[in-house]
Amino acid sequence: MEIEIYADVVCPWCYIGKRRLDEALELYDGDVTVRFRPFQLDPSPVSEPLPLRDALAAKFGGPDSARQAIDRVTQVAAGAGLALDYDRAVTANTFDAHRLARYAAEHGRASEMLDALYRGHFVDGVDLGSHEALATLAEQVGLNGADARRYLDSDEGTKEVAVDLASARDLGVSSVPTFVLAGKYGIQGAQDSATLLAAFAEVERRESGTD
Repeated sequence: MEIEIYADVVCPWCYIGKRRLDEALELYDGDVTVRFRPFQLDPSPVSEPLPLRDALAAKFGGPDSARQAIDRVTQVAAGAGLALDYDRAVTANTFDAHRLARYAAEHGRASEMLDALYRGHFVDGVDLGSHEALATLAEQVGLNGADARRYLDSDEGTKEVAVDLASARDLGVSSVPTFVLAGKYGIQGAQDSATLLAAFAEVERRESGTD
């Protein structure tokens, strides 16, 4: 079964969703291929990284509303074993981060790279719009940092990521994470591992024609 995951690396629910998917896959004994697909919550250019708390305050109509949203997702993340540090996180356009994720996938490091990107953004305050910072994250997952930097400084992967982003829009993906199982069964949101396992079993039953 193929599992496609549409997600953005600055989306806390996507971070939680990936952790829960990893937990589900550890318990699932079926044959699975996981493909990570890019999505951008905000494709606007970011000329300078700004504190994420400030950006969220503007988005949610003030610091109190932003704090409530942050507190909620931070609590849910903690339940999944993830720490989110919104005092360090900064804004970034994620297009190049998605290019790096694609590069890592070509070298068999897709999952590890995404974990590093999420951790970099939500824990370490890394500017995911910086090629230098992205190359450092690539090194952390066993890739050659200099090669990753050359890739990012070129236009390689640009067309492919743009096509993937357009495909997400064409499929009607409007919120993330979105999981697509076997190319046709969609699940939205950071579902818990038990829900994902039940979905895997149901899709397997349907695809095999078993009543």
